[in-house]
Amino acid sequence: MFKRLANLIRGFFGLFISGLEKQNPEALLEVEKENLRKQIANYNQGLAAHAGLCEKLVAQIRRQEAEERDLSAKAMANLKVGNKEAAAQYALRLQTVKRELEENRAQAKQAEQTYQELLRARDVSVKAAQAKMESLRYAIDDMKIKKATAELTEMASGMINQIGGSGDTLNRLHELVEEERTKAAGRARVARDSLNLGEVNLKEAEQKALADAALAEFAAQAGITLDTPSGVTPPAGREGIGPAPEQVKT
Repeated sequence: MFKRLANLIRGFFGLFISGLEKQNPEALLEVEKENLRKQIANYNQGLAAHAGLCEKLVAQIRRQEAEERDLSAKAMANLKVGNKEAAAQYALRLQTVKRELEENRAQAKQAEQTYQELLRARDVSVKAAQAKMESLRYAIDDMKIKKATAELTEMASGMINQIGGSGDTLNRLHELVEEERTKAAGRARVARDSLNLGEVNLKEAEQKALADAALAEFAAQAGITLDTPSGVTPPAGREGIGPAPEQVKT
């Protein structure tokens, strides 16, 4: 019973985590990038240890090569002076050094080859992982675009259906607007027809006559002669507006 309950709880947690992963693919991709960086760091540590081994073998080979030259020179020198026993000892040690040198050279060659293979494998693996992550990033961006496009299309489709279903409402609204517009046009026509244009013209003529009279009086006071329009009576005591005869210069 407890085992079944534990499996059910694990199943719920698995569904919850799967849902979070679907909703946040970018976060999951960042986690994988971080894991890749950690794996590369650990791999580089092992690669560095192997490179250290290669350098150690190279240094040992150099020492043994120097020892080989030294033993060879000593054996030759003792042999020339007739010291065969010492020359034999140096020759024996020289054989051992040569054997070890050959073994170390073979190990160094194998170690260097292994190092190059590991280095190439790391580069290939990293490039493949980076290419896959880049492809996933592009897929995520494309998924977002397609998802947004689908949502907009669904929204537009819903709006079209709603607008198509509300045709009666739009027709009623159009009729109401036309009715109110017609009423407003009728009121404007009635107000225009009710306007007494005769009184307006009379008032306008009266205002013009008063303005002409005021202008004539002002001109008379200023001594300026104006042509008297027909139907306008000059001010009292003057036949016309203008300077007195004695004021006119010849």
